[in-house]
Amino acid sequence: MPNGTRVASVEEVPEVGSYLFTVGDRHSTDREVILVTCDETPGVRAWINTCPHEFQRLDRGDGAAMRDGEVICPKHGSMFDACSGECDNGQAAGTTLPRVEIAVSDGAVYLVDEGYTYRHEGGVDDDGPGSTSHLSF
Repeated sequence: MPNGTRVASVEEVPEVGSYLFTVGDRHSTDREVILVTCDETPGVRAWINTCPHEFQRLDRGDGAAMRDGEVICPKHGSMFDACSGECDNGQAAGTTLPRVEIAVSDGAVYLVDEGYTYRHEGGVDDDGPGSTSHLSF
C-alpha cells in the first residue's frame, strides 16, 4: 500500500468523464482535482480541475467532457491528452494541465503528492461570491 490517502477505487473513475475530489495545497487553499482514465500504466491520472488557458473548471460537478482519450475544456473546446495533460489545439495549445501525483495499488487510487492534502470527495463548496467582482471603481 502506498504512503498516501485513499481517494477512490479505480472502478469509481468513469471510462469517459472524471471523478472529482478536493485537496488543500501548502497554503491551505482548497483546489479541485479530477481523476481520469488513461491508456498508460497505472490507468488513471490526476489533474488540477482548471484549464491553464483561462480559469475554467473542466469538471463542473457532473464529470469532465471527454472524447478519444482527451479532456475537453467546456469554454473553448481545447482538448488535453488524458495521459500527458498536454494540449495541441485551440486557445490552450501549448499548455499542460497541472499534474497531481497519485499511486494505484490493489484497485485503489491514493493521493501521494506531498504538495496536497486530501479534503473530501466532490468539488469545493462554492457558497461564497462567484468569480464576478462586486467592486466598483
